[in-house]
Amino acid sequence: MTPLWNSEEAPDPIEIGSLGWLLVVLRGLPLALLVFGGLLVLLCLRLVELPLFGMRRPVTPFITQFVSRNAFRILGMGFTSSGELMRERGAVVANHSSWLDIFALNARKRIYFVSKAEVAKWPGIGWLARATGTVFIERDPRKAREQTALFEARLKAGHKLLFFPEGTSTDGLRVLPFKTTLFAAFFAPELRDFMYVQPVTVVFHAPEGEPERFYGWWGDMDFGPHLLKILAARRQGRVELIYHEPVRVAGFENRKALAAYCEAAVRHAHELARP
Repeated sequence: MTPLWNSEEAPDPIEIGSLGWLLVVLRGLPLALLVFGGLLVLLCLRLVELPLFGMRRPVTPFITQFVSRNAFRILGMGFTSSGELMRERGAVVANHSSWLDIFALNARKRIYFVSKAEVAKWPGIGWLARATGTVFIERDPRKAREQTALFEARLKAGHKLLFFPEGTSTDGLRVLPFKTTLFAAFFAPELRDFMYVQPVTVVFHAPEGEPERFYGWWGDMDFGPHLLKILAARRQGRVELIYHEPVRVAGFENRKALAAYCEAAVRHAHELARP
């Protein structure tokens, strides 16, 4: 199990007044309809898409992107991005602050997340992850070759795979060291020669008057209370994505050099973008 990151300070208390509960209803119901309605449409389209196109998904990723973009509109959160999207085959690596990262990264780019196998068993989130094409991996060296073959098949099908190299989420105020083991598969002979990696910095800006770590989700914080806090916020902040120049895996000597480069790019932009 990957250890969870924990702050030295306890999470901020969640206080929801009468207006907050009204906002929970006004935002929560449309958001639920959007997410689960989109899931239903996606599953129906996938019944046709799968036999016709197999692993390739020419239609359903647009449903995920539509849901993610409009989720921020319902929440009232600002969304901005800069930088060019990678055209080459390969992976995207980003820092990880919250479950909101999933919506943010899907909103700009059609991607497929790479997640630990346990997530597939989580109620609700696991269903959404499977439906949207998440790649589930087991941290078992005996299955390394099998997982490399899976990555190769997905990448050659045109899928952009997204990894969180920190291995856990944080309070959004920092970037943790990137775990180099997550980059090892990129250097397999089947992948190295054609694969590119694009670092992406995710920055959350808190609502006016709220703590800077307002959107952070870490440690053993429960999903439900955190979701209610976001829905109940009278004012919302914004999320910013910064896409960096893609780099060719073969241009690096080893996984440690590639991980260090990606971490430095993400960390530098994160420090510049935060107040």
